Amino acid sequence: MTEIIDGNAVAQSIRDDLATAIDQLADAGHTPTLATVLMSDDPASETYVSMKQSDCEEVGIEALDIEIDPAADAGELYDTVADLNDDDAVNGILVQMPVPDHVSDRQVLRAIDPEKDVDGFHPENVGRLVAGDARYKPCTPHGIQKLVESAGVETEGKDAVVVGRSDIVGKPMANLLIQKAPGGNATTTVCHSRTDDLAEKTRNADIVVAAAGVPEMIDGDMIAEGATVIDVGINRVEADTEKGYELVGDVDFESAKAQAGAITPVPGGVGPMTRAMLLYNTVKAAGLQHDVDVDLP
Repeated sequence: MTEIIDGNAVAQSIRDDLATAIDQLADAGHTPTLATVLMSDDPASETYVSMKQSDCEEVGIEALDIEIDPAADAGELYDTVADLNDDDAVNGILVQMPVPDHVSDRQVLRAIDPEKDVDGFHPENVGRLVAGDARYKPCTPHGIQKLVESAGVETEGKDAVVVGRSDIVGKPMANLLIQKAPGGNATTTVCHSRTDDLAEKTRNADIVVAAAGVPEMIDGDMIAEGATVIDVGINRVEADTEKGYELVGDVDFESAKAQAGAITPVPGGVGPMTRAMLLYNTVKAAGLQHDVDVDLP
């Protein structure tokens, strides 16, 4: 019978397990603090930031909420990041993407102090990840590692296919899967929009990570029997519902479930893990910055 991997349950377990590290920081006189910076009036971005702040409150992380007028000059955002870099009480900085068109997202990511870059997107942190010495693993790929582990799926020696090559998920996911470390040691193929015969690649995989942003592009015919399927996609499609739409992943869940040994749902799979690993990185950052040896899950 196919296992439905419950991301909400795994994320809650991680949040619960962070209590030990947060208590260790408290004993040393420190409260981990995450600053979220929002320069957007996009309702989805506002919701994401609100959820992250609620997560922080739940586990005992201090959350600083900073909002900048989307019409403001880009310099206001860069100055805000610079002030947060200089604030010793702030351990993690997250600038909610996307930013307005007149702001360079690359420049924003490079402006964040690498030691406070709890998203793991600064070039220094990307380089450390590739080198096998990650300071902070990017939240979504790290969360996927935890989900795979929770399902008792072994990655060592397995064939893994990552569909999607984004800087946020695809590339770092592939790097984690090939690392000579727990949760790695897989033979990994990265597929994308120019890949010939995608189905042939995914059918030969023990583990499929779908992160292309295309609704239900992978169906059961593209999955090997017993494979582990991790669906990162979350797409809004028209539907005959009260809201007029429904959320679906990059995987056609019902047909893939009939083939898979384990699969994540959408929603309730990868999404909660991304938020949980942001808390994880913030607590880790506080430990590193205050020289407190914390026990992380």
